[in-house]
Amino acid sequence: MKVIIVDDKVAIGQTVGQMFVDAVKNNPKVIFGLATGSSPELTYQYLIEDYQANHTDWSNVKTFNLDEYIGLEPTHSQSYRYFMNEKLFNHINIKKENTYVPSGVGDYVALAKQYDEKIAMAGGIDLQLLGVGTNGHIGFNEPPADFDSLTGVVDLVEATFQANARFFDSINDVPKQAVSMGIKSILNARKIVLIADGEGKAQAIKHLVEGEISNLWPCTALQTHQDVTIVIDQKAASLLTKQ
Repeated sequence: MKVIIVDDKVAIGQTVGQMFVDAVKNNPKVIFGLATGSSPELTYQYLIEDYQANHTDWSNVKTFNLDEYIGLEPTHSQSYRYFMNEKLFNHINIKKENTYVPSGVGDYVALAKQYDEKIAMAGGIDLQLLGVGTNGHIGFNEPPADFDSLTGVVDLVEATFQANARFFDSINDVPKQAVSMGIKSILNARKIVLIADGEGKAQAIKHLVEGEISNLWPCTALQTHQDVTIVIDQKAASLLTKQ
């Protein structure tokens, strides 16, 4: 596991963004696993700026997102499909039909079961981007996590439910379930890069880097993977004994 500590979240976005640009240049048909939330926004901003300045060609790239809320149409402003379109896909030359986000509507249970198959048929994820929750969740794999889980329907824990409430008009509108790639699905990626910033993530980062493997901290499953890079700011690194 490689740990890169940078000054702030802007530097995280630049560092990780360049990793993705380099991956596209090295393999125009690269397959990315992507995440949503506040953590990757500056990475996506970097990719947009690079595309505008350097015309990096995304036309043959495929992407698979980690998760999606159940009950939200792709056009809903809080759906992760909408997020990805707004924050990245609409601003680069990627083909929308090459971008996959789990479905939270229709026969989402059956579609979730097919998601891992779809990834495998595409050739598997070359580079997976992850954030991490304050409780160590990756994707929506909450503690205690099943390390053998594949993509499926998960219940959101109260802390995640409350954290998401700020994005909705009413607490009653906040989805209580999501479709998420499982821990095993995530670990199938050839390379993983996890990003985190701020003191709120320091405890999770300490467990991830220096703690025991435990399903009470889902992120520690990454210790079993052969190629993980963690890019964090000084605050997220503040509890690490070795820096």
